[in-house]
Amino acid sequence: MLLGRYQRTTARPSLILTGPAATGKTTALLEVGRTCHLAHRRQHPAPPGNGQPAVPVAYVLVPPGASAKTLTAGFARYLGIPTTTRTTQAQLMHAVTHTYNTAGVRLVLIDEIHRLNPRTTTGAEAADLLKDLTERIGATFVYAGINVTTTPLFSGVRGAQLAARASLVETGALPARLGTRRPFTDLVTDMETALDLRRHRPGTLSRHAPYLHQRTAGRIGSLNRLIREAALTAILDGTERITKTTLDAVRLDHLAETHPTPRPRGRTR
Repeated sequence: MLLGRYQRTTARPSLILTGPAATGKTTALLEVGRTCHLAHRRQHPAPPGNGQPAVPVAYVLVPPGASAKTLTAGFARYLGIPTTTRTTQAQLMHAVTHTYNTAGVRLVLIDEIHRLNPRTTTGAEAADLLKDLTERIGATFVYAGINVTTTPLFSGVRGAQLAARASLVETGALPARLGTRRPFTDLVTDMETALDLRRHRPGTLSRHAPYLHQRTAGRIGSLNRLIREAALTAILDGTERITKTTLDAVRLDHLAETHPTPRPRGRTR
């Protein structure tokens, strides 16, 4: 009984995805959410009739210069909790925690966590709010942010509390080869499988994996943008397929366009 009471009044361990820009933090965050959502729906099908299904996963984006109230409002918007200008922070907090627990949220994904600055008054209030939410919502919190260990997020007393409760997972560019495995090619294959282009030839992008790695330096965000832009072009021009010519025509983000380009180890056909 004592252990149960202790677990209800303390925050659960959390996870932080961190690393340089465009290394797939948001992509990984959303994929984790999607996987958990689908697994929950398989185990707990929607009730018949007008019963409301559970909402196992929530996604919240930290706004720039986040305060406690703007961050709480972000939690409220995700589940459509009505608010007015007269709603106090205490009322909003109660509505959020009650609704999230009632809706059965078990995983809370918080993106752009590096925007929080506990050294400022509003940032400190927002950090305290997150701590309170982790103690009052029965869910696991997973954060994502750019190089959080070099930001004020881990500084001071509040930063120490977060660091003591969160495990850190560092993201980086995917290597072309890792022993006998080819993780970047595997990712390209998965992305290609998800394409819905009528005339696209399966295996085209996988065959050009060395070229794609060269252009993106293995950054998942840059790769995602390259394939998405090429797919949109294929839809708009009616070809409905991606070729190397299509890929060549896509202008990538500045980071990808200006990185030192490694020489590919093999020829691309």
